[in-house]
Amino acid sequence: MATMKDLYENECRPQLAKDAGYKNPMEIPRLEKIVLNMGLGEAVQNPKIVEKAAAELTRIAGQKAVITRARKSIATFKLREGMPIGACVTLRREKMYDFLSKLVNIALPRVRDFRGISPKGFDGNGNYSMGITEHIIFPEVDYDKIDKIRGLNVTIVTSAKTDDEGRALLKMLGMPFKQKKA
Repeated sequence: MATMKDLYENECRPQLAKDAGYKNPMEIPRLEKIVLNMGLGEAVQNPKIVEKAAAELTRIAGQKAVITRARKSIATFKLREGMPIGACVTLRREKMYDFLSKLVNIALPRVRDFRGISPKGFDGNGNYSMGITEHIIFPEVDYDKIDKIRGLNVTIVTSAKTDDEGRALLKMLGMPFKQKKA
């Protein structure tokens, strides 16, 4: 079975170069990294939650999650500087392509009433961010062993200069965007 990286190298790159008329092969948009982030507001009351969430994120990503800590204290949220409040993973190279393949082909089709992802998640520089409300859509998560369903953010960073270039790249890689209504 061809991997997502092979698909990009053999089909997407030549097609993107032809469509946009790039002269230099380094101009062709490519994936740089995928960042998975799980923010845990309830970790203020119970710090043990962060370890469980980090373990689940590690299982999903296939790479060890880093526990993120609060940068400054906020009295209204009873938050102190240095308290653990989330977990994140940055994927690059092969693991990045493997995760994107799993997201597009396995996880997103498992979402209830899935009609495609919003095309509005671009930031103006060709990077795409989306939120996943239930982390149990990933096959690595054992439904019986989780204590609570959590959400996570997925940010796909590309070398594209515009949103249209980034959208074209992700669409060729199989990202199921919603169709605009006529």
